[in-house]
Amino acid sequence: MRKIVVANQKGGCAKSTTVVNLAACLAELGYKCLVVDLDPQGNCSHWLGVENSSNGALQLFINKPVISQLIVNSSIDLVSCIPASQDLSRIEIYLSSQDQTETILKKRFDQLDFQNIDFLIVDTPPTLGIITINALVACTELLVPVTTHVLTLSGVSQLIDKVETLQQTHNPHLKVLGFLPSRVNLRTKHSQEIIGILRDRFENNVFNTNIKENIRLAEAPSFQESILHYDPKGSSVEDFRSFTLEVLEKGLTHA
Repeated sequence: MRKIVVANQKGGCAKSTTVVNLAACLAELGYKCLVVDLDPQGNCSHWLGVENSSNGALQLFINKPVISQLIVNSSIDLVSCIPASQDLSRIEIYLSSQDQTETILKKRFDQLDFQNIDFLIVDTPPTLGIITINALVACTELLVPVTTHVLTLSGVSQLIDKVETLQQTHNPHLKVLGFLPSRVNLRTKHSQEIIGILRDRFENNVFNTNIKENIRLAEAPSFQESILHYDPKGSSVEDFRSFTLEVLEKGLTHA
């Protein structure tokens, strides 16, 4: 089972878009995916046809139910979900009396049945708080969607600094799967410049595929459909299928 955390501390960088459509493309290829929505906003949960639940992701941190009891089916075949919990926004209060809070999620994921899941994909809130840290400790691959705007680059640098620290202290197995240029408008010089800066800084860790800005991609969550079903002949489908193949190829390289 591959455990991928999708993170970027800046909001609006297409994390949920990446999680849902990557899972859909993997499912199209026959892979079984579990999406864990750790963002209190619950965008992934809603998009997958699963609403926020008091019995959802919060229970991973504060109670000890069998993790399989938290998993529900989504609107996409072969994709299941542990939905977001609204009270995740108060997680620091719930965990204030606990020790070793950075490793709670890792211990819970260790209970998962590897036979029934090919990909575990974790959506995170736009912060570097305890939820995102738990996800970085619990997973082995980090995927970073990056919008092509200069202000996103400082957030990426802070995230990578935190990753390097956690690799030394909690999770030596964590690797950067790659940086995914998202919401790209190649007609603008600015987008091209930001992609160039990413490639100069992170070299082979930048995906070759760009997820281009597309109104159909922005509309899809309202209809609770992946882009594969909402706009099956559109350019965004080609983008996400190409990106998914890169994820599979990089997984073989990291193995």
